[in-house]
Amino acid sequence: MAQAWKDLPLDRPISIDGPNASALGISIEPLPADAPAIITYTAAPRPQPAQVVGSILAELDQIARELFPAWLPAAAHLDSPTGSGTLAVRSIALRVAHSAGQYGPFLADLAERALCDRAERDQARRGQAKHGQAKHGQAKPRRQFDPETRAAGLAKVIAASFARERTAILIQVTEPMPADDEESLVTAARWLADSGDFGVWFTGTALRSADIEAVRFAPPAPGTLLAEEPQDAGGQAPPGTAGYPAIAGRPHPASHAEHLIEAALEGADWAVGREWNQLYQTHPLVNPVRLDLLWRAERCVVEIDGAEHRQPTRFAADRQRDVLLQLDGYAVLRFTNSQVIQHRDLVLTQIREFLAVRRTEDHERVIHA
Repeated sequence: MAQAWKDLPLDRPISIDGPNASALGISIEPLPADAPAIITYTAAPRPQPAQVVGSILAELDQIARELFPAWLPAAAHLDSPTGSGTLAVRSIALRVAHSAGQYGPFLADLAERALCDRAERDQARRGQAKHGQAKHGQAKPRRQFDPETRAAGLAKVIAASFARERTAILIQVTEPMPADDEESLVTAARWLADSGDFGVWFTGTALRSADIEAVRFAPPAPGTLLAEEPQDAGGQAPPGTAGYPAIAGRPHPASHAEHLIEAALEGADWAVGREWNQLYQTHPLVNPVRLDLLWRAERCVVEIDGAEHRQPTRFAADRQRDVLLQLDGYAVLRFTNSQVIQHRDLVLTQIREFLAVRRTEDHERVIHA
């Protein structure tokens, strides 16, 4: 039985026997120290392995572009492909590829497209902060690389983003599949393990027809109590889509709501001291949790919840997290993605007013000390 993430095989696809998919999802936020970089993927029934591979590689490509420049830190100062930006980012990528044993043309192409995406997202967020609307740019056309090159390159890029050596894909099977689709999914998983050096782990609904090894897994207990209710389908990621953990110090690259908040906060004097996606440990013997937005001095935590927080297991874990934080003197302000997107100004006003109260209280304590 595997008792730590490092004990799970990375050289072949396996099925995880133990925690349900929702509990596993909670246990990788934050990403455990002994785990590879873990990408979650919700399986979609597809009749051909090539279709499964194509879907997963497309999701991984988007994730890699969203994670930029975490995997290319020397390009962090570049904010636009105009002027010398494209030449600079390709040059940096080629140097990194040479030193890291990656395929230079693929990494340079990925870096250029990521820089274009970054500039378009920044422009759209600035427009939304001013006008209340966002426009979403499309990725630039890419050079066609074979699937093997893309798989190997994306696995290394994502691992580097989280300072890990390997990348694993946690495939969540949410409902029974026809036998042919199961075989297609497992064949694709074997190809990803062989061609991309990915670990591939299945969770959720058991694969009945496919021949795949089951590994009993008892991960370390999370810092919160988990619900015993059966997993609810509400709030699950749509089939064929992927997710990934946040990186400390910045809004989650895939969270439009987090970036919308940050676009408004970056020019606000009252928002000084904020920290995005930080780890917090309520007790030395309790695993740390990840906080979306934190004002440490004011002991204020802001959580921005997507639809997945409606799942019973995650809902219960959120409530227990709040209790532990409150016992440590933190206030937890929770908002949904919809509240942030539709009523951003109201959300910001409530955060500002709460911080003002905390700062006034702290000032008065200092005066009377």
